[in-house]
Amino acid sequence: MRLRQLVLASIALSCFAIAAPHAQDYDAIVASPDRSDADRQTDQRRNPAKMLAFTGVRSGMKVLDINAGAGYSTELLARAVGPTGKVYAQDSTEIAARVEERYSQRAKNQPFSVVTRLVRAYDDPVPADLRDLDLVTIFFWYHDLTAMEVDRAKMNRALFAALKPGAHLVIADHSALPGAGVTVGKTLHRIEERALRQEIEAAGFKLVAQGDFLRHPEDPRDKPVFRPAVPVDEFVLKFEKPR
Repeated sequence: MRLRQLVLASIALSCFAIAAPHAQDYDAIVASPDRSDADRQTDQRRNPAKMLAFTGVRSGMKVLDINAGAGYSTELLARAVGPTGKVYAQDSTEIAARVEERYSQRAKNQPFSVVTRLVRAYDDPVPADLRDLDLVTIFFWYHDLTAMEVDRAKMNRALFAALKPGAHLVIADHSALPGAGVTVGKTLHRIEERALRQEIEAAGFKLVAQGDFLRHPEDPRDKPVFRPAVPVDEFVLKFEKPR
């Protein structure tokens, strides 16, 4: 009887080892020797290893990157999901045209073999047949949406519908002063954290984690984020679609 129990326990442990996801080495992803010097310069203010760890992105995931731009974050996500995963890089027609040259150059890199470009309006970012996403990211762009003719409530509902139950939406942005709300997106390129959170939670999301690795309390938060005198204070929020 004792031997049988040991055998069954051994089988169970073996099955768990096979099924359990391997820990992702985000530092190794960021240190990949084929990344560009320009991206390494951006790393100095983006802290990408901690950002990837905060998102929880792993091999095999299906990820949507809203406002992919020239693809800095998209490429990191693609490296993280690996050849068995998928990343969708979304931008509006106007923004996609603006970054086309830089994006096309980056798309020649091997990690982009798992990336699909989505050129769609921000308030209609997900094709009808794209569902069961594991992760959606919006990096340093939500504030811009407040200065554009974008139905953000519609966009947030679309993202909620496209995610699996228990999956996550991660948003990082430049912090504005309390009370600023969504009024300084065009002038300062910032947004009040509380205002952003209220909009996302209105779509049904639940806040489950906050990252402090881009916080800079020395930032007075009353100046534009370009060429700042001190590092810009930035918040990172993880929301979950309830199960």
